[in-house]
Amino acid sequence: MKPSELLRLFAVFLFCFMTTSLFSQEQNKIRILSYYSGPAEALDNYDVNQMSHIIFCFGRLNGNRFSIRSARDTAVIEKMVSLKSKNPDLKVLLSLGGWGGCKTCSDVFATKEGRKEFTQSVKEFYDYFKVDGLDLDWEYPGIRGFQGHKFAPEDKKNFTKLVNELRKLGYEKELSFAAGASQNFLDSAIQWKQVMKKMDYVNLMTYDMSGPGSKTAMHHTGLYSTPEQPRSADWMVKSLIKMGIPSEKIIVGGAFYGKIFENVESTNNGLGQPAKFKTTVGYKNMPVTFPADSGWVYHWDEAANAPFLYNAEKRQFFTYDDKHSVEMKTRYVIDNKLGGIMYWHLGQDTFTDGLMDAIYKVKKLHIPENK
Repeated sequence: MKPSELLRLFAVFLFCFMTTSLFSQEQNKIRILSYYSGPAEALDNYDVNQMSHIIFCFGRLNGNRFSIRSARDTAVIEKMVSLKSKNPDLKVLLSLGGWGGCKTCSDVFATKEGRKEFTQSVKEFYDYFKVDGLDLDWEYPGIRGFQGHKFAPEDKKNFTKLVNELRKLGYEKELSFAAGASQNFLDSAIQWKQVMKKMDYVNLMTYDMSGPGSKTAMHHTGLYSTPEQPRSADWMVKSLIKMGIPSEKIIVGGAFYGKIFENVESTNNGLGQPAKFKTTVGYKNMPVTFPADSGWVYHWDEAANAPFLYNAEKRQFFTYDDKHSVEMKTRYVIDNKLGGIMYWHLGQDTFTDGLMDAIYKVKKLHIPENK
């Protein structure tokens, strides 16, 4: 081959490589949202350039007002905002509630005065901390959530009124909410079309689909449905799209933790067998909990696109997200033109070569399927 031909061939190869790389980076503008509950100093250990958003967890209600509980919370929020020096495009959001954190939400948001006072307090937080928005994590409007927390059918309409009140602050601040992955939530918690007109996006908690109340060892964060387990991330996404919710406003949830079930028989390596919930384990703690040669065996459910571990001697089953499953979720988000992926929570990831790294690599490199 002549030198000139070799040079032309190299130029063509370089052009194709750069075009493919730029195409994937330009197309994959998905959000990567990190919920975070942990100390301020630990945030320096994560690559802030791999996320588009970081969400403070959690604010609470004090009377009718949004509040935080300690100087530690102040330090965390201030640290999050300071991360903008490393990633100027980073959005910092506050979040209200969480599991067990919305005891008085039903009563406070039932009144016009309560909604107005809450909104004014949120504005004061915006102005003081210079954050970029609010995530509502009321678990749950209109349906049973944390034991002992009040809920009422009127919560559904009152949630819409709350969102409308918050939007009076303007659209320069982002507004989102966390949604439970259940038919009951879809039917009874939210006036979807009215709410989503005012929301930037909805964060689907497509995890905890098996847990303390479950009596069967199943996936808690599977991507696809199976005959044995109809609920999945794909099921939740398709349910919303069928309602007319724009795909670009839908955020799929990943789990940076898993769940152990015990008293599980070995049939089908434990999957789908009667079981009793035992405990949760953060992703970063898995090497200690499941050391090599300890009897835990890895399995991949091709139908659900979900991993699990089974220990025949201990008769225990572990359901979780690993690098492969979060990569599959991220490809799913890109291929289906969804808004992004979020996870609970960043503090349970490893500092390097973790689940967030796996998500970010797919965002950078995946070439979308034509759909």
